[in-house]
Amino acid sequence: MNIFVAKLSARTKSEDLEQMFGEFGEVTSAKVIMDRETGYSKRFGFVEMPNDDEAQTAIDSLDDKEFDGSRIVVKKARPREEVGSRTGRHFG
Repeated sequence: MNIFVAKLSARTKSEDLEQMFGEFGEVTSAKVIMDRETGYSKRFGFVEMPNDDEAQTAIDSLDDKEFDGSRIVVKKARPREEVGSRTGRHFG
């Protein structure tokens, strides 16, 4: 399951996400998204966990919890096509 994590502290690193979610099961990837131009964190990221039950337990346990000085939002990530279609803009 792909998990969206938002409202991260600016100092939270990908390794921090991997460690936090690793307490609930196997993590295949964890990435804090960085701004290409400034190099600063965009304060959100994604975590991939292969076991859906472990992933759901992590979501339920971590959503709205304090981490690294920020109260984080954790939820199942939506596929990219859903994100693009909700703007109502179509390109092509």
